[in-house]
Amino acid sequence: MQKEQPGMAGGRVGSESRKLLLVDDEVALRKNLVRAFEREGFEVATAGSLKEAYDVAADFCPDYAVLDLNLQDGYGMELIGTLQELRPGVRIVILTGYDSIASSLVALKAGAAGYLAKPVQAEQVVATLLGQADDGLEPLVRPMSADRVRWEHIQRVFEQCNRNVSETARRLNMHRRTLQRILSKRAPRP
Repeated sequence: MQKEQPGMAGGRVGSESRKLLLVDDEVALRKNLVRAFEREGFEVATAGSLKEAYDVAADFCPDYAVLDLNLQDGYGMELIGTLQELRPGVRIVILTGYDSIASSLVALKAGAAGYLAKPVQAEQVVATLLGQADDGLEPLVRPMSADRVRWEHIQRVFEQCNRNVSETARRLNMHRRTLQRILSKRAPRP
């Protein structure tokens, strides 16, 4: 079994540049995605933290990027501006385990080409990166559950407060610890 190392992970490269930066702190997911991206002809560089991602991006200058929203040392969306300065036109997809409408809107406004909730299939990430429509999705027919509506509202206020937990709790008239517990959990089913 080949050991994944931070930085470069080799892959075949076509005639056009297909350099991809993958930033995720989940080692198993990162390894699976690297294999899938390499099969698709991407040259992949990886990072497991925000700090490492800044260093790798500066040296690698990617054409594509897949960024985890919540990293142990920050938020993946912080990288979007830097990546766009390094390579105008870079296509970025944000991955998250904490899916919300508010954070997806923030990511898309910041310049991400896509926003996907974990668990995610590698083929879905590749299709989003390359701008290929997914015709297999059925439209949502049921309205969101009350728990999901509450979750979305909390996420929207959290984003409006620039991810400041204390300010969000104050605006929602909620105890800060209660809010932290809510934010640490995955989104309820729609």
